[in-house]
Amino acid sequence: MPQQSPQSTSYDVVIIGGAIMGSSAAWFLSDSADFSGRILVIERDPTYQTAGTALTNSCIRQQFSTHLNVQISQFGAEFFQNLPRYMGNDARVPQMRIQNYGYMYLANTPEFAEVLRASHRVQQAEGAATRLLTAADIAAEYPFYATDDLTLGSINTVDEGYFDGNTMFDWLRRSARERGVEYIENEVLGINKSPDGRRVVSVKLATGEEISCGVVINASGTRGAQVAAMAGISIPIEPRKRYTWVFTAERPLPRDLPLTIDPSGVHVRQDTKTSYMAGAHSHIDPAVDFDDFSMDLSMWQDHVWPILATRIPAFESIKVMREWAGHYDMNTLDANAIIGPHDEVENFLFMNGFSGHGLQQSPAMGRAIAEWITLGTYRSLDMRPLGYARIARNEPFEELAII
Repeated sequence: MPQQSPQSTSYDVVIIGGAIMGSSAAWFLSDSADFSGRILVIERDPTYQTAGTALTNSCIRQQFSTHLNVQISQFGAEFFQNLPRYMGNDARVPQMRIQNYGYMYLANTPEFAEVLRASHRVQQAEGAATRLLTAADIAAEYPFYATDDLTLGSINTVDEGYFDGNTMFDWLRRSARERGVEYIENEVLGINKSPDGRRVVSVKLATGEEISCGVVINASGTRGAQVAAMAGISIPIEPRKRYTWVFTAERPLPRDLPLTIDPSGVHVRQDTKTSYMAGAHSHIDPAVDFDDFSMDLSMWQDHVWPILATRIPAFESIKVMREWAGHYDMNTLDANAIIGPHDEVENFLFMNGFSGHGLQQSPAMGRAIAEWITLGTYRSLDMRPLGYARIARNEPFEELAII
């Protein structure tokens, strides 16, 4: 039975949410020579069955349109592939590699082709191995695509593709606990601030305890806006449903399938040696209830399968093996992370709104939040463009490569 009550009534850092973001923050803090305080992680559901961390498609890419997002994922790839070293050469920690079949962005208009070219220049400047392909190049390298309508493609097969993010999550959490981080199964129902409103002084738990805290980190996924509201703060985060299907093909492709982003928005990739994974969302894409994980039974038949079969004719005859729905913690302002302190409630920190990029961005975000808490600034990557200030100004941080 998971522990419900905290061992103490006061902690230096209280983290609300114990999935990949909360555990990354906890681990990087526990790993920091500049931090010796007590950390409490409060998680509603320690099975993580419906957390984005568990239901993710677990991919990583450098093909973003902003320098900062490229750098964030580059560190994610470096951290994941050197996890044993980061964890003190612990012999129990597995050595893992990215399955580098890459991402293939496909453009069928001059306008989107120009977006790919502009993004390519950003990625090249950051050392990414992205290549631009004409329709003829795509047909030569990947002959299973239908290319008649395409104007350009973009692919990177270095540190880009599938990675075992759940194993990384397991080790971040396990290692944090071994270093003294306390995890409990509970829920925050209230946040109390100082009389001047400038600081959080305590959180109230569902089991009745009131816990004093030096810093609070909101790492509560799709419930990020709900938690922020307890502190009188508004952030534009809501749950958006994303559907996944795993299928086999009567005629398997002759080589690994990159994570292909069709111009329609449907995406598909290699899953195992004999199966494939597709993803999509509804055209309307409304906010949904926190506990709504029902499937739209018509979407596959009426939308996704016809697009797959048109783009990859070998997928005309396929069989769905399993399917599920998960949630993005969607930042409706700009589909980018919100990280760092609030501008008025100075010890309330955000790790919210990752909009489908959370798993790959979690190492850089955990490192950044630990730097902010221990040093009062960002040392490795300057995350200020992703801070709350842009939310307050209603000024999006524009990222064009959103799936």
